[in-house]
Amino acid sequence: MDMQRQNPLTAIMSSDHKGIFLGGALLVILFSAGAFLVEGFASSNNIRSILLLAAFLGLAALGQTMVALVGGLDLSIPFVIGASNILLAYLFGTGIPAVFCILIIAVMGLGIGLLNAVLSYRLQGQALIVTLGVGFAVVGAAQIFTTLGSQYSGTVFSEVPKWFATIASINGKTLGLPIPPVVIIWALISGLVVFATNRMRRGREIYAIGGNRTAAARLRISEFRVWLLTYGVSGLMASITGMLLLGFSGGGFAGVGDPYLFTTVAAVVVGGTSLLGGSGGYGATVIGVLVLQVLTSLLVGLGLNYAAQQTVFGLLILPMVAIYARTPHIRMQI
Repeated sequence: MDMQRQNPLTAIMSSDHKGIFLGGALLVILFSAGAFLVEGFASSNNIRSILLLAAFLGLAALGQTMVALVGGLDLSIPFVIGASNILLAYLFGTGIPAVFCILIIAVMGLGIGLLNAVLSYRLQGQALIVTLGVGFAVVGAAQIFTTLGSQYSGTVFSEVPKWFATIASINGKTLGLPIPPVVIIWALISGLVVFATNRMRRGREIYAIGGNRTAAARLRISEFRVWLLTYGVSGLMASITGMLLLGFSGGGFAGVGDPYLFTTVAAVVVGGTSLLGGSGGYGATVIGVLVLQVLTSLLVGLGLNYAAQQTVFGLLILPMVAIYARTPHIRMQI
């Protein structure tokens, strides 16, 4: 009855989809501003570039979203991206078939995610430090392994298969259309994840654990299993992102994942997913990713340097957090 007396704006601001509406409105405003202020901003080439870079961030932020939904945080993501990037470049130079090289790195990423899950679960409340430590160890070991007998530290040179580079290339096409295949891959994965988390039992269990662990335990939902699922997905998606970035750049570099330490968390926050768990979702993160990427393109078009861009990102996140913190679900957890 109360909802019936509310006006549409109040109903939206009090709904669980508030982040999607706010992020969508912000996205429209930023794109309109870019089209008005920057020449060529709305061109097909620039839109294709925005979507390509958004696909990389979106795939990396998928794992961060899953982990955030259970109240955790995965700071190993940028390091797994960097390790996967240089290790795949190294494996491409060994003569092992490319498909097996990709599978090896994907399994490695999944394994790192599962290790994060076990350690974070056993050391409750220390997930941030645990994942950061694992990330440092992983990228350090990868650099030692790939630079043995080489004078180049952190950089690996090898020939990337053309078909693999095409997947993440700005000039890549999908079924003859001028859309990079990685954008289509991201869209398909996004649809699958949104469906799974909202319509399937395993997906709803993630929200149950993040919302109220005591109630979830009484429903016989295994917190450890959910922990393994979310962190496993995070490690796997970070490794996939690192591999795709190798196809994009053509060379392995251990620091390629560094920008994702901040932006994956920012995309989750801007999208409206609570870092305390139980609220939000990957659909909202997709909006957050697009907002950040369009904003970045706009700031670059206006001539702002990297430091100024970081300042604007920070000024964007603060009010968004303030708005989402007023959600009753979050206020009750603080």
